[in-house]
Amino acid sequence: MAGFDDATGAAAPSTVLRDPGVWLLFGVTVVAVGNVSSVAPSFPLLVEALGVSRVEVGWVVTAYALPGILSAPVAGVLADRVGRKQVLVPTLLFFGVAGGACALVRSFPLLLMLRAVQGAAAAPLVGLAVTMIGDRYDGAGRATAVGYNASALNVGTALYPAVGGALAALAWFWPFALPLLALPVAGAVWWGIEPLPLQRAQTLSDYLAVARDRLTDRRVVGLLAVNLGVFVLLFGAFITYVPELLDVHFGSPSVVAGDVLAAASVSSGLEATQMGRLASSFAPRRLIQVSLLIDAAALACMPLAPGPWGVGAAALLFGVAQGLNQPALQTRLTELTSEASRGVVLSLNGTVLRMGEAAGPLLMGAALVLGGIDAVFYCAAAVAVLSAGGAVYALRAPDV
Repeated sequence: MAGFDDATGAAAPSTVLRDPGVWLLFGVTVVAVGNVSSVAPSFPLLVEALGVSRVEVGWVVTAYALPGILSAPVAGVLADRVGRKQVLVPTLLFFGVAGGACALVRSFPLLLMLRAVQGAAAAPLVGLAVTMIGDRYDGAGRATAVGYNASALNVGTALYPAVGGALAALAWFWPFALPLLALPVAGAVWWGIEPLPLQRAQTLSDYLAVARDRLTDRRVVGLLAVNLGVFVLLFGAFITYVPELLDVHFGSPSVVAGDVLAAASVSSGLEATQMGRLASSFAPRRLIQVSLLIDAAALACMPLAPGPWGVGAAALLFGVAQGLNQPALQTRLTELTSEASRGVVLSLNGTVLRMGEAAGPLLMGAALVLGGIDAVFYCAAAVAVLSAGGAVYALRAPDV
């Protein structure tokens, strides 16, 4: 366990990036994200090649998202009971093989089946990586490592659409081959990370008691609920409807929309690298609350922007909020869990992400129908304010 203080077992923030193991966990996060945005540029070509409608092609996303709602907590339980690496490596292999196989099939039903397998394996990967980071570090070192992991996630989020678009220019199926990158990462994790001795509940009944205790903790439930709100904002308002806003207000082409979305990923990644320093001065719950208010301000400003540059500036602000809340939420969850229950709690975050990914566009779509494109962002800003208020209530406790 590299870089640990002798007295406390906590890693100094400056030593985190000298730990080869944590870089491998960052690699897990990078290969796990972007498997919707990377294949989306190929959808028009896929429609023509496989003879499906533009409505049916949406199942490529749905088939990927839905299985993760159940698979993430199952993987978390197994990680707590069997071991982190013993679950992470096979999950990476399933993810890589099923994802890579999507590039070989020419049958739409078979493609959907493989996407479902890939999505089931993808859902727990980031949660397992954060779980292992939480096992390796404590205190400011943990916050720093989780922040850099969030930066790795945002790098992937920013790069995958461009890479997927370039590959789709060659053929519709090439973007589906990107998950093959998970195979060498799986090998590197197996050989490069020595599993730490964990304190496990002795029996299944003991484990269930520990997990139930954590999952009924108001603060844990509150964090998961707040994160659901964050993902509704991200997938429902920002990713889905910012391109629509730019088109309706300014007639901006898709390349401008891509640049605006990428800007948020860049500012989010840069902000997340400062998590260790911020955590030494502010409690994670305060960072969560402030980030949600920043979200509200950014979303409310988007319909008022005088031009695409104004939407881009608001997107940068939205990214700063994401760079605060995701590392802070994950850090606080690791603080509230023991080694015996950390896997299932953090993997539930993957379930929450999938729920937000599925529900967000539907909820914000209702706002679009009722009030037009501007109403989407005002509604989203209201959700952010309500989530901030909920965070004040749910996360207050005498020890923080």
